[in-house]
Amino acid sequence: MSQLKIYNTLAREKQVFTPIEPGKAGMYVCGMTIYDYCHIGHARMMMAFDVIYRWLKVSGYQVTYVRNITDIEDKIIKRAVENGESIFSLTSRFEKYMDEDTAALGILPPDVVPHATAYVPQMLSIIAQLEQKGLAYKSEDGDVNFSVRNFPGYGKLSGKSLDDLRAGERVDINTGKRDPLDFVLWKASKESEPDEVKWDSTWGSGRPGWHIECSAMSCATLGQHFDIHGGGADLQFPHHENEIAQSEGAFGHPMANYWVHNGFVRVVDEETQVAVKMSKSLNNFFTIRDVLKLYDAEVIRFFILRGHYRSPLNYGVANLEDGKSALTRLYTALAGIDTGAALEVDWNEAYAIRFREAMDDDFNTPIAIAVLFDLATELNKSKSVELARQFKALAAVLGLLERAPQAFLQAGGEEGGLDEAAILAAIAKRSEAKKARNFAESDSIRAGLLAAGIVLEDKPDGTTNWRRA
Repeated sequence: MSQLKIYNTLAREKQVFTPIEPGKAGMYVCGMTIYDYCHIGHARMMMAFDVIYRWLKVSGYQVTYVRNITDIEDKIIKRAVENGESIFSLTSRFEKYMDEDTAALGILPPDVVPHATAYVPQMLSIIAQLEQKGLAYKSEDGDVNFSVRNFPGYGKLSGKSLDDLRAGERVDINTGKRDPLDFVLWKASKESEPDEVKWDSTWGSGRPGWHIECSAMSCATLGQHFDIHGGGADLQFPHHENEIAQSEGAFGHPMANYWVHNGFVRVVDEETQVAVKMSKSLNNFFTIRDVLKLYDAEVIRFFILRGHYRSPLNYGVANLEDGKSALTRLYTALAGIDTGAALEVDWNEAYAIRFREAMDDDFNTPIAIAVLFDLATELNKSKSVELARQFKALAAVLGLLERAPQAFLQAGGEEGGLDEAAILAAIAKRSEAKKARNFAESDSIRAGLLAAGIVLEDKPDGTTNWRRA
């Protein structure tokens, strides 16, 4: 049996996964800062760790998956003030929307969802430990900052040297930092800020900096030392680098054994076909809700999983349409076969062995999906119920092919196409035409349906099924 290997950003290589506690796995993932709708880049991140979570469980581990909520941060405060509403009102509303969007995409909820505002005492405790060790200081403006140059290991995750970082920094005369590289742990309160973002502390009224939030939440939920820490590639520096400095500076030992980062989403320009990084600053981002209006949720899931989680993912109409066609081929292979319920994978079967090898190789979903296509090809020839059950069970590991085939193949009438009643009426009319040997009318009806995106499946005993093209 193959061994699970994970690409560890910290080591810059794939490493065999050896959990701290045999049979158990703790995973902390930096989640959403909730003040707006989640976009497709967020979906990519949550999908990546959904697959990792699923595979760890399939591999027999008792998993504790923690994905936090950042419910206190500059952007949140700004948006709430602009809206004239409380922080809690804003964040609870968009957390609800996030949960709805992720559920639609088949993303499993984490085991633990800590909210930053509930862990301020733990943050203050870590800051106090850092101050005692000479790694934190209160500046003249009231902020408490982390002293980067006093932490010897800074830069080990990102590979950046302090001198290189210093060369790219600009000194801000309005801060009380001793060094431009230092980052804030505790922000002194401002009169203009609402009272709900002010906490009392040894250093005066204030609120936590972003980085200290995750150090406190991961420690409180998984302990000072845990197995996997994940997030988007954009968090590698400075967020995750700063987490390491805070946690290891305070506790004196490694924070996480494996650091896992998913790749960016790039948006394909429909005119030039050039892919550029998706970002709000370029105004080229798409919310999950907007994309769900255009494509079936499982098509979006399949599209994301066809790319390896560490690779860039190109978002574009052609790529989504190709994903839709490919998923249709998989469902078509299952059409007309009754697989029953409560399916389980036979991991000793040849296709399953290949599937496991792919997933054990740093969660290689593109190869795992290629195995599904090979299986579908054989299934199209054999129509074996046993093979169909194995096929569907393997796909379910990735959260795919969990609907009845016809439910997927016939979906889409709500998008402006012919509804089911109109299609069935046309099929009945065509059947009558064939009985009357009016083959010209029969062919005309079939052609009309095809033009409307409806494919009929004729068999000797008549038209037994249909699907949307």
